[in-house]
Amino acid sequence: MKIIKAKLTGKIQRTPSVVSFRLIPRERIDFAPGQFLQVVFDQDNPNNKDLNKYLSFSASPSKDYIEVTKRISDSDFSQRLNNFKINDEVLIKAPLGSCVFKDDYKKIGFLIGGIGITPVISIIEYIVEKKLNTDVVLFYSNRTEDEIAFKAELDGWQEENSNIKVIHTVTECQPKDKNCIFGRISKELLLEKDKYIKERILFIFGPPKMVDVMKGLCLETGCKGENLKTESFIGY
Repeated sequence: MKIIKAKLTGKIQRTPSVVSFRLIPRERIDFAPGQFLQVVFDQDNPNNKDLNKYLSFSASPSKDYIEVTKRISDSDFSQRLNNFKINDEVLIKAPLGSCVFKDDYKKIGFLIGGIGITPVISIIEYIVEKKLNTDVVLFYSNRTEDEIAFKAELDGWQEENSNIKVIHTVTECQPKDKNCIFGRISKELLLEKDKYIKERILFIFGPPKMVDVMKGLCLETGCKGENLKTESFIGY
C-alpha cells in the first residue's frame, strides 16, 4: 500500500448527484479490479471517519489515470471533494481490499445497488479491454432511471460484447427505457434472467442492508456461500 498525493485532472458528471474524479498519482498505483483507496483529508487524525473515506476505483487498472466516483451529499467530505479544482492535489492510500476479480473466473455475476456500481465498472472495463471470455451478468438496482450511473457505458459494453448482460431495475417510478424493469431484485428475477446464477462467482456491492438481503436471495436460489463476494458501502 502506498500513501501518496494525486492531482485532479478531470471531473465527470455521471448523474445529477454522482460525479467521477480522475486523478494522476505521483507514483503509479498497481491495483486489481474491485479494489479501493482511501481519500485522506485529515492526515493528522487517520481515524477521522468523517474526513477520511474509502472510494472504489471506477476505471480499469490499465488506464493512465485512476478514477473514483462519489454520490455527492451535504457531508463535509463530499463537499470538499466536489469543490476540488483541476490540478488540486489530495492524499490517497492505495490499493486496499481483497474483493477482487481474477482472470480465471469463467462465470461471474453482480448484484448491485446504487453507488455500489463503482468497482463493477473497473471489473467489466478490465474484462472488455483484455478481451476475456468471462461470462458476465449484472443486476443493477436504482431508485429512479436518472440515478443509473454509467448507464451509457454499461449498455454499450452489453451491445458490443455477447458475454456481457445487464439488467437494470428501478424501484420508485416506471422507467421510460423498455430495457429497465420496475421493481426490486428478487429471487424470481434472478432465476428468470440467468439460468447460470447458481454457477457464478457473485459480487454483491451496496449499502449494508441491501448486501444482507442480496446474500439471502442468492442462498435461496441455491448459490454456494463460498461463491459470494461482498463489500458494504458505509457512510456514503
